[in-house]
Amino acid sequence: MSLDDSDPRAERKGQTAGYLSEMRDVSDARTLRALTHPVRIALLEALGLGGAMTATERGEQIGESPTTCSFHLRQLAKYGFVEEAGGGKGRARPWKMTSIGMNIRGTGDPETEIAAAALGRLVTDRQIGRYQAWTRSMASYPQEWRRAANTSEWVLFLTPDELKQLNDELAEVLVSRYRERLTDPSARPSGALPVEYLLFSYPIAVPGADPGGDPHSGEPPTS
Repeated sequence: MSLDDSDPRAERKGQTAGYLSEMRDVSDARTLRALTHPVRIALLEALGLGGAMTATERGEQIGESPTTCSFHLRQLAKYGFVEEAGGGKGRARPWKMTSIGMNIRGTGDPETEIAAAALGRLVTDRQIGRYQAWTRSMASYPQEWRRAANTSEWVLFLTPDELKQLNDELAEVLVSRYRERLTDPSARPSGALPVEYLLFSYPIAVPGADPGGDPHSGEPPTS
């Protein structure tokens, strides 16, 4: 093997590890509960996409008053999720995120698990809402976007280890290709739009149950 040879998988894993290291792990119940508010999640989503902005600018974007946004930004700052970006005073102060995102982690503690589940439902509801908005408005998009967008489903028979490995590999592909575009607008090609890529992977049967039930029923199959 020459010095120029490299393992693409190892390189992708390294890039993914670097990306994940820039994300904040959230695993205590008090912080999880503080995040579980639709305005706070909306503000974090907006800051993640658009970079530093003031409470007034973010309020216009998410449909909330500057006063409301200012209050919730201060609460997010209290828990270390945002900080002042410098310049301006009062509601004219720009705010920015302190990390590129977060990982919601349970710890096995019942209180934390309940708080993590509540936050997860709020975030997922917002994601599904954006998908539904796309399905309602897709006819207004150029044909090239309608052809490129996709909704897919696969049912696979996997062990927990295989599922984790598959999720890790999918994350490696996405991060290695497009990570720098998230924080560097100059890396985005002309015509690029923010595209939400949702990946849900979960068992649709309980361990030991007959897997032959209706996978679309929304309930674990029963014997």
